[in-house]
Amino acid sequence: MKTIAFYAPLKPAGHPVPSGDRLMAQQLIRLLEQCGCRVDTASTVRAFLRKPDDQEPLQSLLRSCEDEIQRLSVQWNREGPPDAWFCYHPYYKSPDLIGPALCKAFDIPYMTAEASVSARRSTGIWADMQNRVRASIEQAAVNLCFTQRDRRGLQEAVPGARLADLKPFIETDAFTCTTTRQVPDHLVTVAMMRAGDKLHSYQHLASALQKLLHLPWQLSIVGDGALQTDVRRLFDTVPPERIHWHGQLEPADIAQLFARCGLYVWPGCGEAYGLAYLEAQAAGLPVVAYRTAGVPEVVVNGRGGILTPAGDEQAYAAAIEQLLGDRGLRQRLADQAADYVQQAHGPEQVARGLGTVLSHHVWRNKDRTHP
Repeated sequence: MKTIAFYAPLKPAGHPVPSGDRLMAQQLIRLLEQCGCRVDTASTVRAFLRKPDDQEPLQSLLRSCEDEIQRLSVQWNREGPPDAWFCYHPYYKSPDLIGPALCKAFDIPYMTAEASVSARRSTGIWADMQNRVRASIEQAAVNLCFTQRDRRGLQEAVPGARLADLKPFIETDAFTCTTTRQVPDHLVTVAMMRAGDKLHSYQHLASALQKLLHLPWQLSIVGDGALQTDVRRLFDTVPPERIHWHGQLEPADIAQLFARCGLYVWPGCGEAYGLAYLEAQAAGLPVVAYRTAGVPEVVVNGRGGILTPAGDEQAYAAAIEQLLGDRGLRQRLADQAADYVQQAHGPEQVARGLGTVLSHHVWRNKDRTHP
């Protein structure tokens, strides 16, 4: 059995705050195990450089990572190194400052998933971090890309990088085995309440729904965060009895909520892809989202829901209205959405693809180097 040292610098799989990053880290660990690997969490040091001009957090992070390199070197010299290192989501704010050095020292393969480089962010300390991320991508035996957008970005940033595709995926059972009692005019969304793209999506959603007050919809909002007050304020012009604030919910509770709703609504400004879109579709909820960023990688327009032009709130509101009023279309999209996720984004299918990638890019090359 191959052993993989797993590291998620932005948010470890065991982090107490839920997010798409934490969920994907947890799912990748289970996927690697499904491929027959033993997965050990190599480190829980969190790398997050919020600002490009703040040297103090960088120096503290560098010291912590050097300590981890020394700790793991002693451990691996005593117990033997793993067969490979797997880093999930290294980028300019959250680089892997541990794995590349250890992989060189112990001559083991390095892998990444959802690595990214953004040339426009090469400023201050982020510029050095971008260079480190580029070097780690170039070093990697394989870089797993969840979207074609990610693949194009890596091809441009690191032309010699070894790339392979891995579709975003979810464990579908929790969402497909619930008893469906859907209420067509009950909308639902799941998203953290933080600055940036999440707040922008809430702004667009609130604005679009204000155009639909002539219809008898209700909206359940699942999520929490530092900007909870700001998000709530966006819906002040909506009658309060129409909005149900659920706060943070456990996955099983979200699945039960999905079973009671009819549509999943989330514009998706800047979304890398959005695992919640897959969860909603697996539960038989058509999605209404913008055709932007990585959203089309997980929502097929006309099959899993309706995608509208990015930023066009009028078109977005019209799509919600269309689905609220057309029972036949809504049911067809619901059935197709669940089937699509099961066929294209279920763990069994993705695990087979990952097993092939590991055999071709990682274990074969490692075995050639280590007879």
